[in-house]
Amino acid sequence: MASLVYFRKVSESNDSVEYIFGFDTNEPPRRLLMDTKSRRSQPVDGEIDYAFLKASRKINALYEEASQWPDHGMSVS
Repeated sequence: MASLVYFRKVSESNDSVEYIFGFDTNEPPRRLLMDTKSRRSQPVDGEIDYAFLKASRKINALYEEASQWPDHGMSVS
């Protein structure tokens, strides 16, 4: 079974980047904060689950490729 997680940047500062993410664009999005210095992320709601890990890993992978935080994207597996 395929898994798809969407994400979109909603704010950015010198210290952090905030993204909304979720499995479906129709369901209420969740939020994650990415520390721009350590590149560690935290879910705003405190729930570390599969969707959070997929979004966080893909965001970090795209940052690694382009040296800038992606505006949006998806992780498909």
